[in-house]
Amino acid sequence: MTDTPGRLLRLLSLLQMPREWPGSELAERLGVSHRTVRRDIERLRELGYPVEATMGAGGGYRLAAGAAMPPLLLDDDEAVAIAVGLRTTARQPVAGIADASVRALAKLQQVLPTRLRQRVGVLTAATAPTDTALVDPEQLTALAAAAASNERVNFDYHDQDGIPSQRLVEPHRLVMTGRRWYLVGYDNERHDWRTFRADRIDNTKSTGVRVPPRELPVDDAAAFVTSQLHDLAPVYAASAVIQLPAAQAASRLGDAAGTLEPLDEHSCRWTSPGDTVDWLAFRLTSLGCDFTVHEPVELVDHLRRVGARIARATAG
Repeated sequence: MTDTPGRLLRLLSLLQMPREWPGSELAERLGVSHRTVRRDIERLRELGYPVEATMGAGGGYRLAAGAAMPPLLLDDDEAVAIAVGLRTTARQPVAGIADASVRALAKLQQVLPTRLRQRVGVLTAATAPTDTALVDPEQLTALAAAAASNERVNFDYHDQDGIPSQRLVEPHRLVMTGRRWYLVGYDNERHDWRTFRADRIDNTKSTGVRVPPRELPVDDAAAFVTSQLHDLAPVYAASAVIQLPAAQAASRLGDAAGTLEPLDEHSCRWTSPGDTVDWLAFRLTSLGCDFTVHEPVELVDHLRRVGARIARATAG
């Protein structure tokens, strides 16, 4: 093998297998002399690959863990396996690695040959569960790449009422919260920062226009998404009968007391301040007593779902 770059790639591919390679076997595999193998090992070390050598009859070369991770050389099947795994993780993110899985997927998809992209798509469709709320990994990777390169994109978007629109956006960051992906970006036509649910984004297309990065109005993109979701969430005033004396209920509710009407010495009617169903449910269940919710129906439905979830968690 006279092509030095090609030989180095072949040597690296062999060393990345979890075993120790005698110099004689490497020389035979590569069709070169022992001296050439030693020179090639030194070249890999100069490039940052920590190749270790052991002496003796059972000695040889192996690739060890280093202080930094050097580039990996993957064959077709390995690249497809990693891409499918990352796409599955991106669609059903695991807490703590969601952002990393999308960034890694964006890098890998950028260099995958077309034939391998098609294999990845087929395998993902065959193995990923169907769920209309799941985001398309192709959209995630396109948005992640645009955010990394400060590039404007066009995409189709439909809001919670299903109303479609076209957006010209400068992606800033992808954030996963509440098992959903959100894009934080600057909307060029609305001249303001916006949060977009990624599963409602479609047909993301690069404009080829790169812009200087904008400064988010808050320090943290995740905090921005949380605040936006809270601001957009509908609020309700609850009406419930609480099995506590009014004075005791007022003490436990504190600032969230709202209006309390005594019914008898053991119960009272609570009319809450306006808030989200999540918070209202939390306030009621944290009272440590029985209660009956009369309205709104959204709170009743929410408590039923929470109760069913708790029942499943404690079954058996």
